[in-house]
Amino acid sequence: MSSLIDRFSRPINYLRLAVTDRCNLRCIYCMPPEGVTHLAHEEILSYEEILRFLRVAVKAGVSKVRLTGGEPLVRKDVEHLVEGIASLLPSLDISLTTNGILLPTKAEKLARAGLKRVNVSIDSMQPETYRRITRTGELRDALAGLEAALEAGLSPVKVNVVVLAHLPEELEGFVDLVRRLPVHVRFIEYMSPCGAMDRPYYVPAGEIMSKLVPYGNLQKAAPPPGAGPARYFRLPGAKGLFGFISPVSSHFCPECNRLRLTADGRMRPCLFSRDETDIKAVLRKGCADEDILRAIVRCLEKKPRDHGGLSSFAGRAMYQIGG
Repeated sequence: MSSLIDRFSRPINYLRLAVTDRCNLRCIYCMPPEGVTHLAHEEILSYEEILRFLRVAVKAGVSKVRLTGGEPLVRKDVEHLVEGIASLLPSLDISLTTNGILLPTKAEKLARAGLKRVNVSIDSMQPETYRRITRTGELRDALAGLEAALEAGLSPVKVNVVVLAHLPEELEGFVDLVRRLPVHVRFIEYMSPCGAMDRPYYVPAGEIMSKLVPYGNLQKAAPPPGAGPARYFRLPGAKGLFGFISPVSSHFCPECNRLRLTADGRMRPCLFSRDETDIKAVLRKGCADEDILRAIVRCLEKKPRDHGGLSSFAGRAMYQIGG
């Protein structure tokens, strides 16, 4: 049981940790076409600083750590960070969200280092649409990463699909994917204030569910490990599952158990929060463990009951916060 409890009596045991703000893709809902100005090297938390922070956080009750970015695999030797995190507690649930492009050369190393699970972001199974969304990516590279994760024994392997306007007409590829491979495809409602697009692309998850009906009767399924707020369903005969995450049409704030730490060491109590606690400043002034714990608790005290609606979002874009 976590000793980190927020003011609404929610136990907090999940940390989403951004290790970089850099990415090898330029997805239209995340970055402007001209790219972005990246943080300077000295502004990013070092691996040593991350592990110092995590030693305190894990002792206080954090039991799940997800590495995000940017694209976490573009950071050099990220498998060494995974190994360091795994050494803190054998039962620690370490996962990673990636676009999959670099997984063919990294998946085996990450699995040996202690990574348990991986989520691969693939927003279309049509090569042309995938390239349009990512601006620079090739679908075949992302799918090769998916296969590499399965071969490395990472489990479960999930596919994150941001629901954009094209998706209702392109579901057949994802249906084929879950029939063919033991992967869990999760449709995630698009949260427009976090993106960089200049027109609405939002499609509710319920519409996607209704569009899947012609492919077979969706049956409720038990969630796989690390399911979080997703609701899962199975198509008859499929090796994988479909999941639906609805932060807009049906938010899951009452059960929220997470904090976020940005690549430059700012802790956020909520994705949509205006409040940040400067963990980096605490770490770089020769602090004691008690000082780190107090900073975490200060952040928890600002955690809202719910996100207050998408119009409440302000401040940094998603790539700066961490997915």
